[in-house]
Amino acid sequence: MLTINFTLKQLNGHHRIFAHFNYHPPLISIVKQLPGAKWSSVYKSWHFPPVKEIMKMLSEKTKGIAELNIDELRRQLEERKSLPAIQQEYTNKPDIAQLSEANRLSFEKYIQTLILKAYSNSTIKTYRNEFFQLLKEIKNKPVDDLNIEDIRRYIYYCFKKYEISEATANSRINAIKFYYEQVLGKERMFVELPRPKKPLILPKVLGENELARLFNAVPNLKHKAILFTAYSAGLRVSEVIALQLNHVDSDRMQLYIKSAKGKKDRYVGLSPLLLDVLRVYVKSSKIKPLKYVFESVEPGIAYSAASAEKIFNNAKHKAGIKKEITFHGLRHSFATHLLEKGVDVKYIQELLGHFNIKTTMKYLHVRKEQLVNIASPLDDLWRKGEIKWQGPTI
Repeated sequence: MLTINFTLKQLNGHHRIFAHFNYHPPLISIVKQLPGAKWSSVYKSWHFPPVKEIMKMLSEKTKGIAELNIDELRRQLEERKSLPAIQQEYTNKPDIAQLSEANRLSFEKYIQTLILKAYSNSTIKTYRNEFFQLLKEIKNKPVDDLNIEDIRRYIYYCFKKYEISEATANSRINAIKFYYEQVLGKERMFVELPRPKKPLILPKVLGENELARLFNAVPNLKHKAILFTAYSAGLRVSEVIALQLNHVDSDRMQLYIKSAKGKKDRYVGLSPLLLDVLRVYVKSSKIKPLKYVFESVEPGIAYSAASAEKIFNNAKHKAGIKKEITFHGLRHSFATHLLEKGVDVKYIQELLGHFNIKTTMKYLHVRKEQLVNIASPLDDLWRKGEIKWQGPTI
């Protein structure tokens, strides 16, 4: 029996699984039909996206023909998951060569602690960049020797020289606070540091007429489905692109939002119109989604947030909407429209997955089962005839 050996290599900025085996026409025919499979003339080997479902598909199709040897692949994948490999990914971004040796070691320890505490990628990147700014400014002075007055002068300096916003100042303080309290273990050293008052910024929302124009300006079914998904359940762009096929529960009419912001899972209602749109989209797709509801050109690889944002911006421009609003505005619009329709704010907070419900939740208890029965405002737009949709009757 033939043996297929696998290795993980980076090609054009993307990781790919390479399948190595002796020339065998029937086996070549199987491998080349895998989702996203391509031939590399450089490595003289077929390769495909590093997706578990593709490996499972290959295993099933090659039973009795070939044996899969994944030892080297497993070793490489474990190496990628190891702390030093992950740490290097974050520490290589800023030019740490310009830091003193002591501060470079502090920076590496800082990144390591963030990873060990399982902070999200976005938080790690934000904290990393803010802490690096401090290290760059103090030059050869060891960061461990700074006191609260040094930090106060540094924040004042940032306001004066760089004219940073209140939000950036708070983010910078939080990043520095993490180092002294979480890495060095100093207790509440920032209690006396003045915090800039955050400005009250009201969320920007789209009216129903604007939403209808926005949705109707998108002819591409996949693109329309992405925008519908965001608005129908008030999802963040990260939650839309992370939505997997097995997270769509048509029996209970729910969407499972896994490990959202704050690593909090939640269920939201599945709009009947959205379900209809998703079914037509998947059925009509030439390349069927393998794992995620919305995938990139590589099967099994999630669509990018940047691409989803671009879809929104193009639709907004085509619809003639002049408001300064981003993809996230669909989430704000969802919440605002539910509130206007009389839905209790406690339900809306649960649907959005917000943590900031401390005071109100002391007195009110919201049953989770009720949340998924709240009708999506997307369906209201469709019933009014505002949205053009020619799919099957719901």
